[in-house]
Amino acid sequence: MDKIQKIDKAIKNIIPDAQFSWLGTDITTEEEFNNIEWCTGVNPNGTSILIKTNPHAELTWSTFSAEMDRLQAEYDASDYARKRKDEYPSIEQLVVALYDSEDKTAVDEKRAEIKLKYPKPGA
Repeated sequence: MDKIQKIDKAIKNIIPDAQFSWLGTDITTEEEFNNIEWCTGVNPNGTSILIKTNPHAELTWSTFSAEMDRLQAEYDASDYARKRKDEYPSIEQLVVALYDSEDKTAVDEKRAEIKLKYPKPGA
């Protein structure tokens, strides 16, 4: 997940229907958080009505920052899965293995090797 997606997800996890905009690629300080523009509606001409004052009392720098930390910890905890995925046999190799017992053995051995290389935390 890139930074922009993570910021969007953090805000939407706290306020699911929040609509907002900001310039930049990351929000790492309270000052940057306070530069978010919040959409409060649409003008008759179809453009968004944006305000700088956060209309969501439950969305503070503290709650946003804590959610960003939680999302990062969740991402970090699944690092092994991303590494495994990069090295697992392709779908094409798996399909061939369904019909060929020698290929199935090779695929099973490859998967076991990758699981040993990137163990699941706590396992």
